Amino acid sequence: MQPSAAQGKAEWREWARARRREVPDLSAKVAAHLVAFLQARKVRRVLVYRALPGEPDVSALAPHFDLLTTRARFRPAPHLTLHPWETATELSRFGVLQPPADAPRVGLETVDAVLLPALAYDRRGVRLGYGGGFYDRLLPEFTGPTVGVVWDPLVVEELPCETHDLRVGFLATETGVRAIQL
Repeated sequence: MQPSAAQGKAEWREWARARRREVPDLSAKVAAHLVAFLQARKVRRVLVYRALPGEPDVSALAPHFDLLTTRARFRPAPHLTLHPWETATELSRFGVLQPPADAPRVGLETVDAVLLPALAYDRRGVRLGYGGGFYDRLLPEFTGPTVGVVWDPLVVEELPCETHDLRVGFLATETGVRAIQL
């Protein structure tokens, strides 16, 4: 049963992980919708994620765009650095490929659009992440399109939200890409 909006993020994360295990992998459909959406906006450089098990895999975007990915760093404070997609050659503590520490860095100011993974999103664009706050710290000044990528059954009416929580402008699922209506 889905938690209420009044419940905490821990309950929502537990629900989302369980729900995600029931959803078939329709990554090809998600990627096709994203290609059309990004090309229509003349996007060239996209910050994307390396998919964890259960997340939509967006690696099919590589032939169409200049992709960047992130490396999680924990000192002096947790933050993300951006690197060319193809430099992701080592396994991270999260179990996905990431660029090595000495990989060339790329500035966020060169990015045209950002695709964000999550456990769930709500219809207001609120993201339920994994609890590290990495994207919340990276993107407050980013002005390009931010697209939450998630399976459609993980888009809910309302999630708990704190003032620092990032909201996206668009949601991409296997059913298409839609703008957030506030």
